[in-house]
Amino acid sequence: MEDARRRLFERLWAEIRDKRVVEAMERVRREEFVSEAVSQAAYEDAPAPIGEGQTISQPYMVAIMVSALELRSTDRVLEIGTGSGYQAAILAELASKVVSVERIPFLAESARERLESLGYTKVEVVVAEGQLGWSRGAPYDAIVVAAGAPRLPRELMDQMAVGGRLVVPVGSRESQDLMKVARSEESYSVVTLGQCRFVPLIGEGAWEDDPDYAW
Repeated sequence: MEDARRRLFERLWAEIRDKRVVEAMERVRREEFVSEAVSQAAYEDAPAPIGEGQTISQPYMVAIMVSALELRSTDRVLEIGTGSGYQAAILAELASKVVSVERIPFLAESARERLESLGYTKVEVVVAEGQLGWSRGAPYDAIVVAAGAPRLPRELMDQMAVGGRLVVPVGSRESQDLMKVARSEESYSVVTLGQCRFVPLIGEGAWEDDPDYAW
């Protein structure tokens, strides 16, 4: 595991421009966020199962997405798709507050307990309701979505603060482009960061619920 960790961070230090993100990822022990059965592979640069048919994202993709948020220490962040809580922990290392939304109640409760036990008091884990996001806590300085949407989700764009950033995979159920949206006083701007592949984003304004797909 330590050899894999060394190789992973050699890549991240070489390829990720925002070194604060790499430093934050070094502080978060990924093996705490996967099952004991796969903990020896915690630092392989690949997704890993976390139960309920879900996975923890590839570390390199986490680094890309978090870097694109351009986080400041005063930022309030909304995360869509808590999973095991790994990315939420990294976000909490960089921002002042993280609200993390999860569709699957068991994963939400497990992540909440895990994050609390590890001392991540800046993270609030909530179970998703019908609408995308968590509008009662809006506006947010940054929003990151760990699932693929069929289009830019207006429901989340409306929850952005002026000057806010949204990073979301957009495309088909099978493949997406990673998009970054920035909000100004008058409008939104959009840039494409590259191709990616996530499970579908389920909810109002995204894909309809399907038993074969979930965050």
